[in-house]
Amino acid sequence: MTMKILASLAIALPIAFSAVAAKADQLEDIKARGTMVCGTLGTSQPFSFQDNATRTLVGYDVDVCKYVADKLGVKVEYKLLAVAARIPELQSGRVDIVAANLGWSKDRAEQIEFSHRYYTTPQKLLVRADSDIKTIEDLAEKRIGATKGSSSERVIQERLPNARVIGYADSPAAFLSLQQRKVDAQFASELVLVRLVNQSPDGSPTRILDKAVVDEPWGLGIKKGELGLLKAVNSALDEAESSGEGQKIYDKWFGDATDYKLKRSFTIGPIAAE
Repeated sequence: MTMKILASLAIALPIAFSAVAAKADQLEDIKARGTMVCGTLGTSQPFSFQDNATRTLVGYDVDVCKYVADKLGVKVEYKLLAVAARIPELQSGRVDIVAANLGWSKDRAEQIEFSHRYYTTPQKLLVRADSDIKTIEDLAEKRIGATKGSSSERVIQERLPNARVIGYADSPAAFLSLQQRKVDAQFASELVLVRLVNQSPDGSPTRILDKAVVDEPWGLGIKKGELGLLKAVNSALDEAESSGEGQKIYDKWFGDATDYKLKRSFTIGPIAAE
């Protein structure tokens, strides 16, 4: 009986190991199909949004994802995601990579792989211009709107534990709530808030508090354990920095020719764990 069991194992084990070895990793899958599926928001100008003239998806995240796909030698296909669906869609394998305002955090880094930093943003607070709120501390027990499922929602709740943080589907929804005086402030990236200030109605202006709550690095999200894909993505991002293409993409969406007129204050590189 024992000899029969051992004989069976001798046959089964090589087959099992062969099956594992034959299983392609995600990078190989992407190259085999010739397409990389990139999950992005589609509602976050200027990162990913629909161009009104061409009806195509455009933006900083869109261009970064396309650059990475080009370096992998494949086409890119975009899939629009809700903020709360970014990590689940990645973990399920329905997208290969996420370029969707994905801020690094310790908790997220335990769930997924983060690429090198490709963007860094100060996270700030937006209030109505007629508000008497001047500092972060003034909001200690106030109502604050943030995008549901975002790092902004988590960060502001940690920073102001006695505040009532209300989650909204996206930044425009939180901004509307601020205009309607349902919340006292909105918490988001500085760039998002600059755009909202520019869009504020003349009769209801807004302003951004000067002090940042936190500076947040963003990375491209990759499924946990897909180290081959992670290495290839980081290599592409390193090349974008060294070639000047990273700066070119940044200037296209945030530079002097845009409404933002911002100077890049970061370089593409590894995210330092906190």
